[in-house]
Amino acid sequence: MARLLIGTLKGAGTALLFLIIAFCLILTIAPPFLDVRYYAGPVSGHYDGDRFANPDGAIQPPGGGDRLRSGSPMRWLLGPGARPEWPQSVAIGTDRPPARVTAPGAMRAVWVGHATMLVQTQGLNILTDPIWSDYATPFPPVGPKRVMKPGIDFAALPRIDLILISHNHYDHLDLPTLKRLWARDRPLVVTGLGNDSLLRANGIAAQARDWGGVVPVRPGISVHVTRSHHWSTRWGTDRSRALWSSFVVTLPGGNIFFAGDTGAGDMKWPAEAARLGPVRLAILPIGSFRFQPGEMAIDAHIGPREAVQAFEGLGATTAIPIHWGTFRLSYEGWDTPPRMLDLFRRCAGIPRRAFAPVRAGQAVDVPPYAAPVRGRPEASPAQCRDGSPELNALK
Repeated sequence: MARLLIGTLKGAGTALLFLIIAFCLILTIAPPFLDVRYYAGPVSGHYDGDRFANPDGAIQPPGGGDRLRSGSPMRWLLGPGARPEWPQSVAIGTDRPPARVTAPGAMRAVWVGHATMLVQTQGLNILTDPIWSDYATPFPPVGPKRVMKPGIDFAALPRIDLILISHNHYDHLDLPTLKRLWARDRPLVVTGLGNDSLLRANGIAAQARDWGGVVPVRPGISVHVTRSHHWSTRWGTDRSRALWSSFVVTLPGGNIFFAGDTGAGDMKWPAEAARLGPVRLAILPIGSFRFQPGEMAIDAHIGPREAVQAFEGLGATTAIPIHWGTFRLSYEGWDTPPRMLDLFRRCAGIPRRAFAPVRAGQAVDVPPYAAPVRGRPEASPAQCRDGSPELNALK
């Protein structure tokens, strides 16, 4: 009986494996109908009339040319490879935000998880890349599963006024969540060129802008769509058909910068965003930076080291790290990004109060804008160099 059961399970496993391989091959070699043209417009320095591009250099796929031997989705489907174990679930607290934050100069921020942040200020409720779904994939339950539940229950969300969507990857443009928010609140949705077509096809209105574009919110408050270094796709064949972006929300008393998802590129984008005014709060990604052992960053995602550099380039008063610990998307350990951030922060002499990890569901009262202060480094530059014992211990 046991042998029969084992044989049945092996047969089912083999059949599932072949189905997965066949599905991946179909998506790779035969889907011209999936190549959606989301946008058509004038040629620019980052749009050739067909697809968008990074003017500071093309994104290289994780792991270089041999994707089956490195960090490809196929390898993740076929086995865990060298990826460190992640917890099945992480216990967190949940926040119950107020309906509005209207006190003069007050700003309240809560990391919901992944790239989702609720910022409340000036009587405005702002959400970044909202995802409340359990899976970041077009085919749940196949794909990355959430290990931290959202830090705010959806039912506890206040009425949302403004949503920023950085690009169309499934972990950032989550249609089930966006449909719920649209049906409930009819918020102003701001995104990069082309993403509005996808949203409109799903009954959601959005304001799409090119880099440098501006969307007024109310007197004295605007959203500026700014450059990032990334890429976009929903199906693989529609790669770079829609634009990826970061954002600056200009506000009295200091701006909010939301990096979205970005690699380092030329690292000039932080200074470009800072030219729009002083940055009171920076929302910066620190995770999904290692797609094979030994990497400290990949072309499409900054890691903790580059996040510290971006923080300094922005001249921000406060930063909150995001894009870690929610969905397992790469090869680093669950808590590797925040532990590395702490080391690079100490090497740069940045006070912990200015840029430190927070728990999902933990409310942060963002202090007023003040010129950044750098103290004496708490760790030596040698400790932050590649190959140092301190850095190796965090990998």
